[in-house]
Amino acid sequence: MRLDIESVATLSRSEDGFDITDEQSAAAAACTMADRHGAFDLIINATGALVIDGALPEKTIKAITVDAMTAQFLVNAIGPALLLKHFVPLLPRDKRSVFASLSARVGSIGDNRLGGWMSYRAAKTAQNQIVKTASLEIARSHPYAIVVALHPGTVATRLSEPFSRGHRRVTPDDAAGNLLGVIEQLDSTQSGGFFAYDGDPIQW
Repeated sequence: MRLDIESVATLSRSEDGFDITDEQSAAAAACTMADRHGAFDLIINATGALVIDGALPEKTIKAITVDAMTAQFLVNAIGPALLLKHFVPLLPRDKRSVFASLSARVGSIGDNRLGGWMSYRAAKTAQNQIVKTASLEIARSHPYAIVVALHPGTVATRLSEPFSRGHRRVTPDDAAGNLLGVIEQLDSTQSGGFFAYDGDPIQW
């Protein structure tokens, strides 16, 4: 998928003070984007966190804490839900559009054969359910919209570095290119799906 860089608008915590866990921040950002740019053919939620406030992924259920689990759900489930709530109105109703949210394969219940990482897994699973449920509602008002969860693979970032032994990592640019290629091939019948970076569907 080729994008005109001048047509890309971005939001980030570091540069814009955008906080996906704060509804006022999400609502204000959506209004600003609508005022500046109008409708969007493609919206990508590329947020996520694995280690929050120093809390590492749990190796056992004995290690879970309320604070760490709450933080995971705020960033990886509630945040994406708020983005869907406030940014879907920016999608056009009369033509193809896409809202894609970055999830993770470890959020798949059917693919879970190792255990561990309970809070992160559960938060990503919750995000997948949110995407699926929202896609059904959105289809009623935006019949050409595609709402999906995407797994980018293991990307060479600070997030994955401590946990990437034995996994092939790709550069952020390659990961972005892979995901755009997947997005380009999707149609509205696949809305509500969960797809890997190579286009293969991932079981829930």
